[in-house]
Amino acid sequence: MLAHFGHHLLTALPVPLLPFIRDDFALDYTQSGLVISAFSLSYGIGQLPGGWLADRIGPRILITVGICGVAVAGFLVGLSPNYMMLLVFLVLMGVAGGGYHPSASPLISGAVRAENRGQALGFHLIGGSGSFFVAPLIAAAIAAAWGWRGSFIGLAAPTMAFGIIFYVLLGRRAETSTAQPVAGHLPSETLAVPGRWRRLVAIIVVNTFAQAVTFAVIAFIPLFLVDHFSIGEETAAAFLAIVYSAGLWASPLGGYLSDRLGRVPVILVTCLIAGPVIYLLNLVPYGLGIGALLIIIGMVMYIRMPASEAYVISQTPERYRSTILGIYYFSSMEVGGLLTPVMGSLIDQLGFYPSFSIASVAVVAVTLACSVFLWGSRD
Repeated sequence: MLAHFGHHLLTALPVPLLPFIRDDFALDYTQSGLVISAFSLSYGIGQLPGGWLADRIGPRILITVGICGVAVAGFLVGLSPNYMMLLVFLVLMGVAGGGYHPSASPLISGAVRAENRGQALGFHLIGGSGSFFVAPLIAAAIAAAWGWRGSFIGLAAPTMAFGIIFYVLLGRRAETSTAQPVAGHLPSETLAVPGRWRRLVAIIVVNTFAQAVTFAVIAFIPLFLVDHFSIGEETAAAFLAIVYSAGLWASPLGGYLSDRLGRVPVILVTCLIAGPVIYLLNLVPYGLGIGALLIIIGMVMYIRMPASEAYVISQTPERYRSTILGIYYFSSMEVGGLLTPVMGSLIDQLGFYPSFSIASVAVVAVTLACSVFLWGSRD
């Protein structure tokens, strides 16, 4: 949890600070989307070598690089002299952080029994959602006084310090934990079970698409609040914390429900809920209405995450887990990174209402299509 918090303390900043960055560099919605994509696309690409390396050299080094490397890149983001260098340093941040998730999730799953895996992964997500909750509040306060650059520079130092401390504290426990046999590991031949690969691919597709569309929508929430409701940039940045506050309780709840009710039902239900909630952003008034929808968006997102991770891990042999998880995270982040500038282009051409409506229909349609391959499956 603490490592996850440190890893995302800086990666959580681009979205809430996007209104500040947009005004500083005079960007349109498409260019603003590219700011988010520069990080998310490179972050997704970094998952592939990160997962492969984690299966071979262990998670300790990659988790530490995922924290300290992000700190160095975040510091450079704060020093960006122009728009192009900002994109370059955000790419560097994404590549540096790519090894964290494929390393951390198998490490956690190897420390608990299979029947408690979802809940353990849910508790791990509290750390990430905690940083996404705290970072917009801190960043908005710093940006109001010293600008958006001050937010990146100011949070880079404690992130670096934590990465070093974590490396020392973890020692060789991570490698030892992954070496211990625990209940629930799958032999390699189980992937040959009829339908297993088909269901695994269907889960990755539906989760990837729902997560990517949700990410693309969330990326424009601060700009939506500023431009649609004419609120201040600092308030819009802080408002984003509402989405991520749900992760402080919804992540362990999602893991618990997936352990008891099954991974597949939890994943499909939350994906189906996400569509109408995105559409309702067009209709509710500013204030309690928007706040309630942002909480629900965060809730369905964080309930789904541990269920999806637990499903992928439970269907994958131990020696391939980090590699397969790297592919899983790669697909989610790459599609999200690609859809963000697409969403920006749609908003430039059509406005927020049609763009959110298209996103809503797309999520429901893909979920229903994938559910055909998962019918009758619980785990």
